[in-house]
Amino acid sequence: MKSDFEIRVIGTGSALPVKVWSNAELIAARGLESSDEWIRERTGIAQRYIVGEGETTFTLARDAVAKAMASAGVGPEHIGVLIVATCTPDLSFPSVAALVHGDLKLAHNCVVLDVNAACSGFVHALAVARGLLLAGTAEYAVVVGAETFSNLVDWNDRATCVLFGDGAGAVVLKKDTRTQGHKAQGVLSIDMGADGTCAPQLMSSGGVARGRVAGTVLMNGREVYKHAVRQMGSKVEAGKLLDEAGLTVADVNWVVPHQANLRIIEAAAQGLGISMDKFVVTVDQHANTSAATIPLALDVAVRDGRIQAGDVVMLQAFGAGFAWSGAVIRW
Repeated sequence: MKSDFEIRVIGTGSALPVKVWSNAELIAARGLESSDEWIRERTGIAQRYIVGEGETTFTLARDAVAKAMASAGVGPEHIGVLIVATCTPDLSFPSVAALVHGDLKLAHNCVVLDVNAACSGFVHALAVARGLLLAGTAEYAVVVGAETFSNLVDWNDRATCVLFGDGAGAVVLKKDTRTQGHKAQGVLSIDMGADGTCAPQLMSSGGVARGRVAGTVLMNGREVYKHAVRQMGSKVEAGKLLDEAGLTVADVNWVVPHQANLRIIEAAAQGLGISMDKFVVTVDQHANTSAATIPLALDVAVRDGRIQAGDVVMLQAFGAGFAWSGAVIRW
């Protein structure tokens, strides 16, 4: 997308529930026929955070947004776009974004909406926010991924319930005039795709129009793994994304993938020919927080100093739908 403007990331933030559950604690509390060794070996997950009383997708999103705005030094009156990526909203309506907007008292002319692309939601929402900033007059946007998947899992299904956790992560975007003669900054390219024929492989068992309950997670693990590795580990797809940004795989400083399973990340790294040393991995600490995994990992890597100004960061997401998306950002 050629423009006289560039959309830069100027702040990050995240929020997690108070209670952290180790594998052993979760197994004991839920009476699961599993073990810490089994979970670690197959997923790389050591723990996850789960919401308690008073904690919801909205409260996590709100706190992540507030921290991201504080990091960016931007007040609520300046935010012109707020997009929340989630498939576990507090209510059927209004949107989680509307709840966050009201609580943080953002500007009345702020665009607020939720995006549901499951685990690809954050990058999808990033694309929408980028487009709105480029097309309109707003200068700042906030994109947040927030989920409480603990409310959606079947705690009797040991194959899926150990995979998920709750959390939220956010970024603040700023529209700036592109400086001629300098390397472009910010979001350089975004690519998205889908294969709806695979929808039954990863879905919830219910919804408003099907029994008025949210249902629980239904997943064909083998098919999800196969398709996720194929898409996230595709040199062709990564090449297209990087080519649009005017870069090659050698220019990538960090890859921040969707954190579903360490084995998927390792297989994707092998497929791309990129060392695992360049991958930001937080699945061991947060488990799969769906749309929140990428912004959570971004915030961790920014705050611990790994991601520095000028670094090229590639985001990779894959989720239910099947829907996938990727982005290249120069920090």
